[in-house]
Amino acid sequence: MTSLSALTLPDHTQLPDSDGTFVKNWQEHPQSILLTDSIKLVLEELYPDNQYCIGQDLGIYWRLTDPPEKGAEAPDWFYVPNVPPTLNGKTRRSYVLWKEYIAPLIVLEFVSGDGSEERDNTPPSQGEGGNVGKFWVYEQAIRVPYYGIYEVAKAQIEVYHLVDNNYQLMKVNERGHYPIAPMGVELGIWQGFYQNAELPWLRWWDAQGNLLLTGEERAVIERERAEVERQKRERIVEKLRTLSAEQLNALGIDPEMLD
Repeated sequence: MTSLSALTLPDHTQLPDSDGTFVKNWQEHPQSILLTDSIKLVLEELYPDNQYCIGQDLGIYWRLTDPPEKGAEAPDWFYVPNVPPTLNGKTRRSYVLWKEYIAPLIVLEFVSGDGSEERDNTPPSQGEGGNVGKFWVYEQAIRVPYYGIYEVAKAQIEVYHLVDNNYQLMKVNERGHYPIAPMGVELGIWQGFYQNAELPWLRWWDAQGNLLLTGEERAVIERERAEVERQKRERIVEKLRTLSAEQLNALGIDPEMLD
């Protein structure tokens, strides 16, 4: 009789967390940080209990294979709602579908080559050596509702929406963005300076078309606002100093407070 332990499927602590490949281009890491940093406040509002997970180059295991890595895809960025950010007090080494059951809401791939890998629709029945196309995996196996293919070299993003079990290429709205309705945000290209580089970055906007800022950008705006207020106060004080003591008293201002 087979023991229960022999039938137990592996979890994220037992599966490989890397296939040994390198990050393919410099821009992938800051791009992931930009997406995560700027969406944080939105997700905290949607999930005040912090029950959500963001993965960056984290393997999503969707089938059990030998070797195990053949049964995983590692998107450059993905987001899963309604799951705990950690498991048993530990960070996730991978995202294992047969343990979690909830598919990512959105998966984003950053193209380094010609984009054929991200658009590969090869099913298991046709794949050589157990290889399956990424597009097929996200559409037919994991069933991710939104799949984005971002090409920095072309300054463009394609977003596919799962409709009736098949991906349909979305159309941009009047602002040139793709609405991600369940998150209440839009996704698009922003030409600007980030992490010491002027590039067409992939970014979020709110449903009204306002750019979602990073923590650093919000801090800069707050410092600028504080500086404007300080200069306003200084100009007011300088004007008040030109008034006589009698005029200041008439305004209810103690002249000594201006010294």
